[in-house]
Amino acid sequence: MMRRSLVGRLLWGILPAIAIAVALPLLLLRWVHSPWQAGALAGAIALVVAAWLIRGALKPVNALFRALAGSVNTYRDGEYNFGIGWSGSTEDELGQLVRTHGELGEVLREQRQALVQRELLLDTMIQNTPVSMLLVAAGGDGEPRVVFSNLAARKLLHSGWKIEGLRLSDLLMQSPSSLREALERGGDSLFSIDAGGQDSDDEETYHLARRIFLLNGRRHELLLLRRLTSELRREEMRAWKKVIRVLSHELNNSLAPVASLAHSGTELVRRRRYERLEEIFATIEERARHLEGFLGGYARFAKLPQPQLQMVEWRTFLAGLRRHVEFVPELPPAGFSSRVDPAQIEQALLNLLKNAHESGSPPDEVTLRLTPLPHAYRVEVLDRGQGMSEPVLQNALVPFYSTKRQGTGLGLALTREIVEAHGGRLSLVNRQGGGLCVALQLPDSPP
Repeated sequence: MMRRSLVGRLLWGILPAIAIAVALPLLLLRWVHSPWQAGALAGAIALVVAAWLIRGALKPVNALFRALAGSVNTYRDGEYNFGIGWSGSTEDELGQLVRTHGELGEVLREQRQALVQRELLLDTMIQNTPVSMLLVAAGGDGEPRVVFSNLAARKLLHSGWKIEGLRLSDLLMQSPSSLREALERGGDSLFSIDAGGQDSDDEETYHLARRIFLLNGRRHELLLLRRLTSELRREEMRAWKKVIRVLSHELNNSLAPVASLAHSGTELVRRRRYERLEEIFATIEERARHLEGFLGGYARFAKLPQPQLQMVEWRTFLAGLRRHVEFVPELPPAGFSSRVDPAQIEQALLNLLKNAHESGSPPDEVTLRLTPLPHAYRVEVLDRGQGMSEPVLQNALVPFYSTKRQGTGLGLALTREIVEAHGGRLSLVNRQGGGLCVALQLPDSPP
């Protein structure tokens, strides 16, 4: 059969009907005497013939449309392997429709295959990561239930058995108490689990991270449990090595001159030359006191007690602080008070103010600013010194790190310990125009 376009198929059914409608009345006039009756009869016959011819001509087109509808339904169901064959011309409207539909199916198949590969890669990564992952959402009874877990989570919490669908409360009943306490505290936290039983000193330290988000309109919570034991031990070893290096360096700097001066003093006594003994003993005393202060700083850092909180009125407190070190105060509103450990906060601010003066800042540019915030307050120590380079900023809060020739590297580290013990945080940033801003943000109600 000759290949025709859709318009050609319609004309193939209509033109013969027109020819019949023109010629048939002449033939019917032999048997029907009324021209009007002959025309009506011829028209009816022409319509029947036209309908029959058009139906036959459009039969392949109807089949094609049914196939297209079925193909679209398979796409809607996520199946993209359905194809359509067409024996007609590929250049007419129908052929172009079939070709475009085939190209669409090919694109969808490629996208589906790429999506499946990415999902497989993601699932492989999630299942084999050492970080334990739990996705939790409220069940029909309102109780949080496990929606998803990876292999590490199943091994940690349920001896490797599947836990999807279990209530989180039932799962935690079988878990270590430290994990339950960490979840009850809320937020991110660290906790430890005995790895070798009650009689073992081995502990595994974990970091708990919690994130809440909406998935398909439902509230979900993602729990991430990361084991930090090996990382903490490596950092602990680095810290001890650094402590030993710093202590060795400082002890040698003090003991070597003391030994040398003691030897010189012995020689002077043997020769009965006593005029330099006072100078020698004074130098030995100065080095001994320096060493005593150095070791005392380490002891204070290692044994920082818990804050003893009491109500402090800040205007009065800062007035007392100015008797120890010079600074320009930007005072809070009269009567502004908060609960802190006065001795520890005084030590922290003294460290920061002394650093500000040692930075090369003019004394009248060293400022202490206190700003009330919603449910918190911010204390800033500002100077116009040299500021800090990027490497120094990154390491300034690391214990024992110092750029000063006689520095111990404990001033900022001790200050951070004090601030964090009060439930706050410390940050450092270079100021525009030169200088440094050290900010302490403290809560209204410390832990």
